Amino acid sequence: MAAKPSNAEADFGELRARLHRVIPGGAHTYSRGDDQFPSIAPPMLERGKGAYVWDTHGQRYLDYGMALRAITIGYADERVNAAAIAEIEKGVNLTRATTVELAAAERICELIPSAEMVKFAKNGSNVTTAAVKIARAATGRRFVCVPRQHPFFSFDDWFIGTTKIQRGVDGPQASSTLVFDYNDYASLAALFDQYPGQIAAVMMEPATHIVPQGSGDPDSWPKGGHPAGFLHQVRELTRKEGALFILDEMITGFRWDLRGAQHFFDVEPDLSTFGKAMANGFSLAAVTGKREFMKVGSIDEPGMERTFLLSSTHGGEMPALGAFLAATKINEDENVSGHLWDYGTRLRDGWRDIVVHHGLPDHIELEGPAVALNYVTRDAGGEPSPAFRTLFSQEMLRNGVMMPWISFSQAHGATELAMTLEALDKAVGVYAQALEGGVERFLEGPAVKPVFRSHN
Repeated sequence: MAAKPSNAEADFGELRARLHRVIPGGAHTYSRGDDQFPSIAPPMLERGKGAYVWDTHGQRYLDYGMALRAITIGYADERVNAAAIAEIEKGVNLTRATTVELAAAERICELIPSAEMVKFAKNGSNVTTAAVKIARAATGRRFVCVPRQHPFFSFDDWFIGTTKIQRGVDGPQASSTLVFDYNDYASLAALFDQYPGQIAAVMMEPATHIVPQGSGDPDSWPKGGHPAGFLHQVRELTRKEGALFILDEMITGFRWDLRGAQHFFDVEPDLSTFGKAMANGFSLAAVTGKREFMKVGSIDEPGMERTFLLSSTHGGEMPALGAFLAATKINEDENVSGHLWDYGTRLRDGWRDIVVHHGLPDHIELEGPAVALNYVTRDAGGEPSPAFRTLFSQEMLRNGVMMPWISFSQAHGATELAMTLEALDKAVGVYAQALEGGVERFLEGPAVKPVFRSHN
């Protein structure tokens, strides 16, 4: 990476101050906040193309953040952009439902095995909350169960109240959410015993870097079998207890498989939520599901009690729906998810070779399947360390790679892999020195912090 312009540090400080002066948190998603990145990271980005992003000084970085995992094809893909621009020319947002709205709805119902109806929105929080409302309306029950290992479902109080951030939360709403442990069937079954006939739904991600118990060795995916014992257990439990099974595919959808992780694991939920990669970065989310449940939001059944479900001026915004149709065609025609699995496998193998070469396989560890890799950084005592995570991210940045987490796209190819492994080799070398001499000697600025903490 070329040397940073001499005035960049002062300029970055001014940009940070300006951001925090007018935007609470300095960004519109907490995951983009200053406390999630090393201090040398640019506070703002100017543009992105393919697998790369550029900061306000023209500095280019190979990106593994991919807009919080919203990009699977690549930044500013001309085909997706052209589809969105074509819809802009038609008016962006009209007074009645539009032709592209119907086409997108029919397309997602054709693709997703469990989808018979769909409601679109602009962000994931709204559709997960909508899924909870559908479950409550369909069952007449109050409680929803979520796993404590899954970091985020919604900015609404029903979920945020389960985290360490309690300021401003309405307690009664939060008390309707029950927490269990992913891959621990007994912990979920115990909630059904404790609240008989009162649980409306169980919501979970199909998988993260933590995969369903009973699904085999992730290193063999997707070529080998991948039964999902835990997911099928939950499916059967909810069916037996009269609760709805909701899969949040905000991250797994259109990344693990064109038809979602539910297709990958051969499990059928009652409701599913999607977002992020479904339109290659355009603002679009969806709640989908079986007609018998989704129809609680319908208006064409005379005399049926109404459920005010999602009602959004911009939910049917045409450019994002056009982008979804174009992105889906590319995903299908070019097997984008297959490329993601292949690239992740090559990255994982090269990564492991490098950390073994440096003698640090127990300190910079990759976990999870190839399509959903996660890196864990450990200190000299073998404990997970935010300081060492920050150091690692810092040194990758020094070598032109922005890797706050690991997400990649179709635009990541052989050149990008080679660049990543070269940066990794250098970063691991500094990491080894820090294990010997102390991380504070090498780390510039504070360590990253958890998003969900009670105080700044």
